Amino acid sequence: MLEAEDAAAVADRIRETLGSGPATALTGAGISTDSGIPDYRGPDSPPRKPMTYQQFVGDFVFRRHYWARNHIGWHRMNRARPNDGHRALARLETSGVLTGVITQNVDTLHEVAGSRRIIDLHGRYDRVICLSCRQVIRREYLAERLAALNPRFTADVAGVETAPDADAVLTSTEGFRVADCESCGGVLKPDIVYFGENVPKDRVRESYRIVDEAESLLVAGSSLTVMSGLRFVKHAARQGKPVVILNRGETRGNSVATLKVEGGCSPILRALIKAYAV
Repeated sequence: MLEAEDAAAVADRIRETLGSGPATALTGAGISTDSGIPDYRGPDSPPRKPMTYQQFVGDFVFRRHYWARNHIGWHRMNRARPNDGHRALARLETSGVLTGVITQNVDTLHEVAGSRRIIDLHGRYDRVICLSCRQVIRREYLAERLAALNPRFTADVAGVETAPDADAVLTSTEGFRVADCESCGGVLKPDIVYFGENVPKDRVRESYRIVDEAESLLVAGSSLTVMSGLRFVKHAARQGKPVVILNRGETRGNSVATLKVEGGCSPILRALIKAYAV
C-alpha cells in the first residue's frame, strides 16, 4: 500500500503502473466528497442504512419517508459542483488517456465536469421513473409537484446531513404527501438502483465493454463493497490488466490490485494530469 504523502510522486507511480493507456476509470462516492457529498463507507463516515428496493415498493410508509427525505436531499445535491477529481478525469478522457468513466455515483458530477463517455451504473438522481408505465420525468419537475403538495414542508433545513443518493436525515416525515405518476397513477421511484435491486443488464454489458477496450483500470474513491463495482475490478485482473485503486481505507479489491494508494482523489488525480503531461 502506498501512502499519498507527495501527490506528484504518487501520480508518477500510478502513471507507471497504468501505462500509457488507455485506461478506464471506475469511481465511487469518495471522488465526490470534496464536492460536499458525504460517502457511505469512508473512515470518517457515520453509520447509514439505505432504504432497500423491497422496502420502497412494499410499504407506503417507507415510500413516504423516502420521498420526504429526498425532497430535502435533492435540493442539496443539486447545488453540488464538480471538484478537481471530476475535472481531472474529464481532461484525461479528452486527451485519450481514459476510454471513459464507469461511476457508481448518481450525482451526475462527471457529466457536469465534462466527461463524455459515462456509464451511470446506479442511475441518476435527476430522473424519476414510474414503476408501472416506465415513463421517465425530470426530478426538477417532481420537486415542483412535491412543493405544491407540501407547502409547509421546507426544502431548506440547515445542518441536515445528506447521503450520496440524495437521502437526507430527518427525524419525522409524518404528513408528507407523495406524488404519483400523472400519466397512470403508478408509483414513482428515483431512477436509481436501490440496494436489493439489480443493475440493468445493458449497463453491465457496456461497462464490461469499456473495460475490455482499455489496457488498465483506475478505481477512484470506491471501497468496492458491493459486487456491482467489484466485478469489473476482478474482470480486469483476470485479463492481466494493471489495476490501481485510489481510496481512503480498505477496499474489497485490494487483493487483486496492482497498486493500492491510500489517499484522497482530488490532489492525486490533479497531479495525474501533469504525470501524463496533458
